[in-house]
Amino acid sequence: MALIPTEFMRPDRLWWLLLIPALVALYLFLVWWRRSRSKAHTINNLERVLPRQQAWKRHVAVGLAILALGALNVAFAQPKAEVDVPRDRATIVLTLDVSLSMQASDVAPNRLDAAKAAAKEFLQLLPTGFNVSLVRFAGTAAVVVPPTSDRGVVAAAIDSLDVAPYTAIGEGIYSSLDAIAQAPPDPNDPESTAPGAIVLLSDGFTNIGRDSADAATESKGKGIPIYTIAYGTAGGYLIGEGGQREPVPVNHTELSQIARLSGGKKFSAGSSEELRQVYASIARSVGYVKADQEVTETYAGYAVVFAGLAVLAMMSLAARWP
Repeated sequence: MALIPTEFMRPDRLWWLLLIPALVALYLFLVWWRRSRSKAHTINNLERVLPRQQAWKRHVAVGLAILALGALNVAFAQPKAEVDVPRDRATIVLTLDVSLSMQASDVAPNRLDAAKAAAKEFLQLLPTGFNVSLVRFAGTAAVVVPPTSDRGVVAAAIDSLDVAPYTAIGEGIYSSLDAIAQAPPDPNDPESTAPGAIVLLSDGFTNIGRDSADAATESKGKGIPIYTIAYGTAGGYLIGEGGQREPVPVNHTELSQIARLSGGKKFSAGSSEELRQVYASIARSVGYVKADQEVTETYAGYAVVFAGLAVLAMMSLAARWP
């Protein structure tokens, strides 16, 4: 992916870029002069049998050479760009809905089992220095595993989750905030506060407990974004006691509001594969931070590539430039 410089450590060196339009003008003049000269003299027998150069190859060769000079000059000015830098530490709370609707089989084998499998894969995507906590919620919420770097403990706890009645998303968020508060300090810098984030998966909407919008607002105030995942499909259903289907469609509205109010982002997943992709995207979002970094080597690399292509184009000509 191309990196666009945001600033230069030696911007005074960019003056050399003025040579490029001068070189372009010189090349255009030589092309014009060569064409004028060729029209002015009679073609002899030798020129009739010699292969003629293809103009577009010459133009490509010169263009690549000029691009190489431009990239080299940008590298010479020591550019800096905004890049993704891996975080050293963070606390991630994995907050899972275990309400009865998570038994719906619109996601095979059912929503909860598929969510468990994807959540355990998500653990392996996070940097090793991250602490992970597990919170479960249905009618009530609880911190199942406080922040820990032991992925095996969290994975085992995920396997042990079981369903319960009702859905209290707000309580799940408040318990997640409590979990982040339990994160152990950095032994190298005890006074620092590691960044935190909540990854909340649910298929329903709050029908008991405190309001989720208030919880999301409090999370925003603490600088903790919530990445919500609306999990399931519109056709999800459970079989009731009388054998009748009870629709349990996924609810997007509340989860979108939670993400917006907390400063996070809302995702949707209607299958196991989509959920894996969502978790991978979230892992990158929480695992990296944007930072300005010198990218001189990147532009030097561009210059080498353009120069190499220019050499190949020149070799294909096997003839002089204009």
